[in-house]
Amino acid sequence: MKRGAYAARMYTIAALYHFTRFDTPAALQAPLLEVAQREGVTGSLLLAQEGINGTIAGSRAGIDTILAHIRALPGCGDLSWKESTAREQPFGKMKVRLKKEIVTMGVPDVDPRASVGHYVKPEDWNDLISQDDVVVIDTRNDYEVAIGTFEGAVDPKTKTFREFPAWWEKNKDRFHNKRVAMFCTGGIRCEKSTNFLIGQGVEDVYHLQGGILQYLEDVPAEDSKWDGACFVFDNRVSVEHGLAEGPHELCHACRRPILPSDKDRPEYEDGVSCHQCIDEFDEPRRDRFRERQKQMALARARGERHLGREA
Repeated sequence: MKRGAYAARMYTIAALYHFTRFDTPAALQAPLLEVAQREGVTGSLLLAQEGINGTIAGSRAGIDTILAHIRALPGCGDLSWKESTAREQPFGKMKVRLKKEIVTMGVPDVDPRASVGHYVKPEDWNDLISQDDVVVIDTRNDYEVAIGTFEGAVDPKTKTFREFPAWWEKNKDRFHNKRVAMFCTGGIRCEKSTNFLIGQGVEDVYHLQGGILQYLEDVPAEDSKWDGACFVFDNRVSVEHGLAEGPHELCHACRRPILPSDKDRPEYEDGVSCHQCIDEFDEPRRDRFRERQKQMALARARGERHLGREA
């Protein structure tokens, strides 16, 4: 196969967030969606008064066009983003949604534009988290932590980011006289969590610049303190060092990551249940999942794409 033919099938993925002030985010929604659809870009973008957040995928030219559009929005001239590639389109369609927050913490006074923790570059992260007076906290959700995290990191076992402030209030005395280093997938949750800790009087707060994704791209596997894979919110499901696609798939009942070997477990039924959610849904709900699977199979037989499994 010619290299050019292979490259032509690759999709560019851009993960981005930017905190800025949008006085009327609703006015930005339709033009942003129009540009994305015109360029064949898919994915999801969130707009709120505090800024923009999301992940999009498409051709190189399409991604460049929509990024130029976003950079022209108020306060977005210095937008940065993280890129990777995929062999298949990781999203089924394009969504631009209006939200109260671009990442939901639920604390009204948190404002990353005012102050955040000290940024630590990936090449300096290992040295920081190896220090005896540093506690390392994973700010992601429990199902993300389950498939990979940094050695020795504290897992708050939160199901959503909204639970983090309450967890901190309950556990903060454990970290008295410690420097706090925090990390998340791409950095956005740490922008808010470090601002929150500063507001709580924590003086020495740090976070991994560019998040886990930047670390996995920049730090060689042989020098890494990362253990496992990193969950991503698209059809790749997980990535590993070098941002290579990981081995995980999604249980399309509970949307949690599973390994191919988990499909051999007795609790697994495609699109209906896995070992993590077997006790979470009643039989009528599972029957609806089975009907969805049936409709998806019929759509595939017709050569169509069924919306029920789109990211």
